[in-house]
Amino acid sequence: MVAKKDEGEEKVTKKTSGEPELTDLPGIGPAVAAKLESAGVFDMMSLAVMSPAVLSDTAGVSTAVARKAIQAARTMLDLGFTDGVEFAEKRANIAYITTGSKNFDDLLGGKGIESRSITEAFGAYGSGKTQLGLTLAVNVQLPPEKGGVSGKCVFIDTEGTFRPARIKEIAEAFGANAEKVLKNILVARAFNSDHQILLLEKVTEMIKAGEPIKLLIIDSLTAHFRAEFAGRGQLADRQQKLNRYMHDLMRIAETHNLAVYVTNQVMANPAQMFGDPTTAIGGNIVGHASTYRIYLRRGKQGSRVAKLIDSPNLPDNECVFFVTTAGVVNEA
Repeated sequence: MVAKKDEGEEKVTKKTSGEPELTDLPGIGPAVAAKLESAGVFDMMSLAVMSPAVLSDTAGVSTAVARKAIQAARTMLDLGFTDGVEFAEKRANIAYITTGSKNFDDLLGGKGIESRSITEAFGAYGSGKTQLGLTLAVNVQLPPEKGGVSGKCVFIDTEGTFRPARIKEIAEAFGANAEKVLKNILVARAFNSDHQILLLEKVTEMIKAGEPIKLLIIDSLTAHFRAEFAGRGQLADRQQKLNRYMHDLMRIAETHNLAVYVTNQVMANPAQMFGDPTTAIGGNIVGHASTYRIYLRRGKQGSRVAKLIDSPNLPDNECVFFVTTAGVVNEA
């Protein structure tokens, strides 16, 4: 029994440590690999899920060569069914990043936001969405015993909300070196939706270059999509583009075992007569693509309330937290 287990462990180690390159595939030489990389295909998984026709067009190879390369990639990655026990073993390397508030962590299962998933926070302005993002950007750098993963953070800023002074404030509250903390946050300002999509490819490039990125923050996810696709006539185009973007986000989270935190804008639903009319932008597409969906709002006496709207494994619940100079905390 023990020998079998050891063999299995060895097999898993082989798969994860000796990551195969695109050039290991039949018919994919350095020139073709360079073409694929310029088209945003950097890893084996991206190629394995392509169709032969798309790969043929992208790489400039024949359909037969493309089919052979895709088949080889799927064999190498072992893309098939696994039993529940094996799947549970694969999920054993999920990492967690504390929000800074024990109440908030408990709402999310006890440890904070998890890797290989998209956590979406939506709410009106001033509800704490950006403050939670800035706190997570600092917390991801903490060692595992303090609720972090000793990793770097990528912050895609679409609304001009990133403030280095605020990061320094939160870092100093932890007694950390503020300059060092800022150095580990890679910030990019996205000026339109196409730029925002392009920046995702840059994240994959940085990870491939060896950057220990463990958290990707997008603040906000829908601002550009909402501004550029105005009116009902463009709604279908917007949703299609947003859908593709959400799938790319999930692929990055799964492939590189990192956590994704996105903030989302809201609108008031004029048709709602009673109750809270606040509705998240992006509709069902964003709702279905997000693993964890949290609604943030202002509470009494300067508090904030987080309500878990959707989760694959946790019950709907809510908690109270505060935003102070130290970021997101349990009590003011």
